Amino acid sequence: MKTSVEQVKMCVGGEWITSKEHIEVIDPQNNEIIASVPKATKEDVLHAIEEGKTGAEIAASLSVHVRMSILQKAARILDEEKEEFAITIAREGSKTIKEATNEVKRAIETLTISAEEARRISGETLAFDQRPGSEKRIGYYYRFPIGLIAAITPFNDPLNLVAHKVGPAIASGNAIIVKPATTTPLSALKLASVLEKAGLPKKILSVVTGRGSEIGSVLAAHEAIRMISFTGGVETGRKLARKAGIKKLGMELGSNSPTIVLKDANIDLAVESTVSGSFSAAGQNCIGVQRIYIEKEIYERFKTQFVARTNDYKIGNKLSPSTDMGPLITEKEAIRVESWVEEAIENGAELLCGGKRNGAFYEPTVLEKVPENCRLAYEEIFGPVVTLYAVENLDEAIAAANNVDYGLQAGIFTKNIEHAHKAIHKLNVGGIMINDSSDYRMDAMPFGGVKNSGLGREGIQFTIQEMTEPKVVCFNLK
Repeated sequence: MKTSVEQVKMCVGGEWITSKEHIEVIDPQNNEIIASVPKATKEDVLHAIEEGKTGAEIAASLSVHVRMSILQKAARILDEEKEEFAITIAREGSKTIKEATNEVKRAIETLTISAEEARRISGETLAFDQRPGSEKRIGYYYRFPIGLIAAITPFNDPLNLVAHKVGPAIASGNAIIVKPATTTPLSALKLASVLEKAGLPKKILSVVTGRGSEIGSVLAAHEAIRMISFTGGVETGRKLARKAGIKKLGMELGSNSPTIVLKDANIDLAVESTVSGSFSAAGQNCIGVQRIYIEKEIYERFKTQFVARTNDYKIGNKLSPSTDMGPLITEKEAIRVESWVEEAIENGAELLCGGKRNGAFYEPTVLEKVPENCRLAYEEIFGPVVTLYAVENLDEAIAAANNVDYGLQAGIFTKNIEHAHKAIHKLNVGGIMINDSSDYRMDAMPFGGVKNSGLGREGIQFTIQEMTEPKVVCFNLK
């Protein structure tokens, strides 16, 4: 007897609709079909845009206290439904139930902060009389919403990264269309339902499910879309930018994040932090640790402890509280990661542990002596693989850390304040974590990078700045 699969509807302008074709949502752990969602067409997207144009006017007319109330209520509902959300996150993606539960907590915080930041959107008075002849002029500026935003989100944080775009959009009086990752659409749809329960007026939010290759360009190119907020890969980011035309772009495009461990560091702390930073979410994390530079005096000690701790990592059932790491998002991705590791080994890298694949599962893997011409050395692996390098000193570590086309975040472990400040000023990244790995983020902080790591900054207050524009007001009192 065939088990029926739940057909989940998508949200277009506040209405829940289906379509002729559907996309199956598959649990990568066992290839079980857990639901299906509509495969949106170009016409569906155009309908969402038309609804969103009206939604932008509705959103802009909402008073600040109403926006705050909606977001606060949504956070409370999400808290009440946190266990159900965590299971959804774990089943549709790669995260363990522990990681998924933490993501729900972060999403609650993201919505709560968004509500608070709504009251802080302000301008300031301007001294027009600083210019001769303008002595009788006074004025100010304030920030106004830009209108309709398109948000394209990835699979690795299917709830909180959606909240990071939707929360600030609502807080700042904009309408938004979300195109969630094809593989993990359920969390975004559930969040839309929560916001509906919280009283968000129709037309302000749409969540359109489908394949990015078919509907992403429609969103990117449409003139009614005033901003694209995209989190994903560099090549997709480039394609979207070419199609976008004259509109705002906010892009977080990944990294190949370095962490430096100096000889005066707390090695136990450095090992624990970098192992977690390398393998959380099966390494599918834009700020996950991919390269570790260790001063030679402590290299062997660090390597021994790091490999031992990695070997203790428990891989298995995502829904078990004792599991540390689940599968990658698809078997195809696991095969790709496997090929990159094999390429490095064929070119002289040494495998210290891991390196084995079973379906979509890939063991936490540690390598050393990876040549510079291997993809592992300069591209984003987006998998549970980390490379160790011995360096003579901090200067060599900084030069090596900067020698890639990415610059999202970095970490450094040291007790020397001068070394810390040197790294702060010399590392070409958007954020540096002292005595932490690169894999640390607080939802309120500005988040983004340089070089191929993206454009603009996320983090609620900073996203609101991106989603609003200043308007100058000047009174001539003559």
